[in-house]
Amino acid sequence: MAKRGMELSDKAALPFKTANKQRRQDLHLKQKRARDALKRSERFARKKEEAKDPKLREERLRRNIPITIDRKRVFDEVQDEPDDGGLGLVYDVERLKRKKLAEEQELPLEGEEQEASDPNADDDEDDADSMLEDSGDDDELPAEDDFEPSDLEDNTHDPLPSKSQLKSASSRPRALSPTRSTTSTNLSLAPAALAAKFPSLFPSSDAPPPLPPKILITTSINSTLHTEAAILTSLFPNSKYIRRSSHRYGYKFSVREIAAFATNQSYTAVIVLEESLKRPSGLTIVHLPTGPTFHFTITNWYTSRSIPGHGRATDHIPELILNNFTTPLGLLTAHLFRSLFPATPDLKGRQVLTLHNQRDYIFLRRHRYIFRDKRETEKSVVGPDGREVKGVEGIRAGLQELGPRLTLKLRRVDKGIQRRSGQDWEWKARMEKTRTKFQL
Repeated sequence: MAKRGMELSDKAALPFKTANKQRRQDLHLKQKRARDALKRSERFARKKEEAKDPKLREERLRRNIPITIDRKRVFDEVQDEPDDGGLGLVYDVERLKRKKLAEEQELPLEGEEQEASDPNADDDEDDADSMLEDSGDDDELPAEDDFEPSDLEDNTHDPLPSKSQLKSASSRPRALSPTRSTTSTNLSLAPAALAAKFPSLFPSSDAPPPLPPKILITTSINSTLHTEAAILTSLFPNSKYIRRSSHRYGYKFSVREIAAFATNQSYTAVIVLEESLKRPSGLTIVHLPTGPTFHFTITNWYTSRSIPGHGRATDHIPELILNNFTTPLGLLTAHLFRSLFPATPDLKGRQVLTLHNQRDYIFLRRHRYIFRDKRETEKSVVGPDGREVKGVEGIRAGLQELGPRLTLKLRRVDKGIQRRSGQDWEWKARMEKTRTKFQL
């Protein structure tokens, strides 16, 4: 309880107008101590009440949701998919498709109103969250037979739930959806106009399988980042580093000439590591044979040696995790990174490469994972809804970072290969006045 002399008066929060600076400082300290004492007494009283009734604490935690900038994220209001693919707009592709599906089926949207009842829906969701099931991203989606003809597209089926699946959802109010930073990217939700604009990055289902990636890695002219460029060859499978000529009498090839040579040698991409003050500053990725070209800036570059407790990477093809790419530009960037890795990872290597987008910064991390037994001091695995995940009570996953560690930020997407006089670009970063609007 607060002391009697520390009770906050009605005038304690009012400004104290006096010419004496020392008195103003003393009054400010007294007001601060009184407010802190009241907050402390209220907190102790609330703890006593919650100890008697634990439901009060659960209710308080349910209401006390942190208002982060990710929760304040705003999108452009788009009724229909733009004809140009929507690279200049910031809208949630998944939300737009769910809205269209709900309007067609005249059902409430997920998370806004209550849905139809099914008592076994919760058990099905818990079973699908098991870490022990050997299911990929395609297995988590509904089967194609469950979709109605109206939900199927010309080339690929719509991965959103059908009318019958929406009707079989739970009637009770669902828990809050996980934040965007914890959700994986659904690569099959690309707009049709965006897929038609970049057919090499968005292959259709009836198209022949794409060629296995073959990457040529080089640096800027007169660069000294030979060690860093060699590290990238261990990060991207089936890649080769070729030094760029820096001899005073040697011919200095441009990126367009290098891309033409790489295309004739069956390369699928060219990566140029840029340098500033003898440190990596940028990454230019050219998708062959005709582009587009992506320009990234690099910050927070750390090699494996500078990471405490790092592991040693092997030659196994890593598993790829793409998180939080929701806009058309984000899906385009995610498909670019997907084209740099083979579609069949080596699961025996237990290596995973994560590209996590948060506030338009792409965090690249590489880990090795292992499944181990749960220790007595560890807590149970809890899902995004706050409930304990079934099937993994005695199993935990251990991670060891392999490196390198870096952060990327997309700056420009060019139409063709590299910039030239009058270079046209598909998208260019600009300073947004709204801090809650993100492009990816």
